[in-house]
Amino acid sequence: MLETLFGLKAAATSVRTEVLAGLSTFLTMSFIIAVNPMILADAGIPFEAGFVATIIATTVGTAIMAFWAKWPVAVAPGMGLNAYFAYGLVLGQQFSWQQALTAVFVASLLFFLFSLSKARSWLIGAIPTSMQVGITAGIGLFLAMIGLQSMGLVAADPDTIVRLGAVNAPELLLALAGLVLMAGLQARGIAGSILISIIVLSVIGWVSGLAEFGGIISTSVPTASAAFQLDFSVLTSFAFLSVVFVLFFLDFFDTTGTLTAIADLSGKRKADGSIDNLDRAVLADTGASIVGSLMGTSSMTTYMESATGIKAGGRTGLTALVVAILFLFCLLLQPLFASIPGFATAPALVFVAAAFLQPLRNIDWDDAVVGIPVLLTTLIMPLTFSIAAGIAIGFLAYIAIHVIAGRSRNLNAGIIIIGLFGALWLIAN
Repeated sequence: MLETLFGLKAAATSVRTEVLAGLSTFLTMSFIIAVNPMILADAGIPFEAGFVATIIATTVGTAIMAFWAKWPVAVAPGMGLNAYFAYGLVLGQQFSWQQALTAVFVASLLFFLFSLSKARSWLIGAIPTSMQVGITAGIGLFLAMIGLQSMGLVAADPDTIVRLGAVNAPELLLALAGLVLMAGLQARGIAGSILISIIVLSVIGWVSGLAEFGGIISTSVPTASAAFQLDFSVLTSFAFLSVVFVLFFLDFFDTTGTLTAIADLSGKRKADGSIDNLDRAVLADTGASIVGSLMGTSSMTTYMESATGIKAGGRTGLTALVVAILFLFCLLLQPLFASIPGFATAPALVFVAAAFLQPLRNIDWDDAVVGIPVLLTTLIMPLTFSIAAGIAIGFLAYIAIHVIAGRSRNLNAGIIIIGLFGALWLIAN
């Protein structure tokens, strides 16, 4: 049956290899089960509801990827996207979490329909690589700032805006130790470095009394109280539509960029440069976001951590199916994940953020026409706690500098449209 479903022989793999690959991917990305519900809880979604939504959406989305696209990759709530949902939309722009989920639903539905057309290929080519890098790096710094604040390393100050936190606090010291442990374990090539560090810090917290241990296995089925709680009351407002645009834009480049990178790792790219089943993979990713919003979680995306399983030999959808099954099993472990303290998960935000900054090395910083818009996009996001502001100001700067520098011929319709939308957003805010 597995051979019929996934074509293991044609992919030169075996059931054992695919299972081990799925386990590797799961261990690498399972930290999201603890981190995502805590971020959603800051937006007002009960931890248990966020926990159930995270697991169900990940299971369904990854299963779609397994059976429909047959790619060895997993889909889960995106880091950065979940932070934008909680801290940008709900806490920043004062949307209710129900309205924010509606924005995710609408943006995901539009992305799904958009992916069915040829316009997706046009948009990929229309946006300059440098601005994609700036957005990615900006989200990384945004995520890092949230992590540093959650750790207690960075604190608010009325005079200097931010200052160093109380470095003698035991929670901060443990969080710093966890960040160092994550980096050290990854450097040694140990799969699941984030999960291992979270477990170690949690155990220390439980034993020392800094955190309360609530058990391991649920005695009852956790409830999905955030499911189907969409609120369309602000559907026609400009603020809502601008949020939909930003979510669409972020999800589009996140998904496309990750799938393209993974295609090269997994051998999905053909000799003519095309990618096998890319359209199905994109639709599986966007379909997962629709399911996620209905279940009660932020935008879903293909996880780059899937590269761990691919390096372990995963080549077919069976790898993804194994990941989906392992995530579903974790539904029984709600008390365990609810017992994980914030100082154990906060370092993961900072650790993951580092990967978002890697593309900055490809920017030509000697060319101000390229470098300044990237700099503005990257810095404005964390400093204003607004991803939308970074995109708007970054693209407007990109257009203006190109015009003044006499390079307006490099501008295209896609850049102009985003710039105009950014100008309208700034005027409205």
